[in-house]
Amino acid sequence: MKNQSVEVTFMMAGMRQRRRRWVLVTSLLTVLAGVLCCAMLLLGNTIYPVQEVIRTLLGEQIPGVSFAVNTIRLPRMLAGLFAGFAFGIAGYIFQTILRNPLANPNVLGITSGSSAAAVLCITVFHANNSVISIASIIGGLMTVVIMYFLSQGKSFSIGRLILIGIGIQAMLDAVISYLLLVSAQQDIPAALIWLNGSLNGSQIEELPPLVITVIIFTPIVILLGKHLNMLELGEHMASSLGVATNKTRIALIVSSVLMIAIATATTGPIAFVSFLAGTIANRIVGVSFSNIIPAGLVGANLVLVADLIGQFAFEYRFPVGIITGLLGAPYLILLLIRMNRKGEL
Repeated sequence: MKNQSVEVTFMMAGMRQRRRRWVLVTSLLTVLAGVLCCAMLLLGNTIYPVQEVIRTLLGEQIPGVSFAVNTIRLPRMLAGLFAGFAFGIAGYIFQTILRNPLANPNVLGITSGSSAAAVLCITVFHANNSVISIASIIGGLMTVVIMYFLSQGKSFSIGRLILIGIGIQAMLDAVISYLLLVSAQQDIPAALIWLNGSLNGSQIEELPPLVITVIIFTPIVILLGKHLNMLELGEHMASSLGVATNKTRIALIVSSVLMIAIATATTGPIAFVSFLAGTIANRIVGVSFSNIIPAGLVGANLVLVADLIGQFAFEYRFPVGIITGLLGAPYLILLLIRMNRKGEL
């Protein structure tokens, strides 16, 4: 009995330590996101005083400042914050459900479905931004529905889903390449800017769907976070622990797909954010607790940092997706090397 009491005390102490680490890291990520949001509002061709920016945000009209902050910087900051948060959460959910750190909506073809629909609207139908956004959302949703039904056999198979996703991504990427090849020259720049992922031209009127989606579905995936961790143990283990695996998986996939489809429709497919956010969150927090919120915050911070780098670190300004690609590619190589050494590949 005494040995059992010591073991229980040791386990409880370890759990408290892990909880403190989760709270500390999440708090630091929140503070960092706040600092980056302030930087997005303050920095630009003209650096405005903090007092003027605050007065402008409170509704006061200040010549020059009001236009720069309310029309350009605030929509850009909100788009980066909420889109990065959505990408981060969606990537973490897919990596956890599929039990593979390399799995993410980009690899599985979901963002390719959104991209193909958007490029079709830009190059063939010459549609406006609203139609492009709606088509992008529909394209992402149709892609995941097709993937899910094709992956159904006698039982759900992670390997089957990944293989089908990779195949669909290859097909959709070929469609995108064909559309760019046969489209008019004047349509190609707009399509390429969208495909690279960019916060340029973000408008406050286009953000409500993204903001509302993140606000609605984040609590849902948080409530399902405990079941998500059980799904990571495997299908049979989760079922034995009382988890309705199919219902939980569908709810999580639908929530994450809606968030990433609307985020993609708003900013374009920002490369590597959904891949990086979950793995970074697990490394800095640990895997004992649900890292849904830390993954979302890592995603938001990645997008905001990358956009600031793209705006001010080079002679020319680069879209945020190019910077996240430059940051993500080396990390992917290091992860592959590490997994190969551990025999996980």
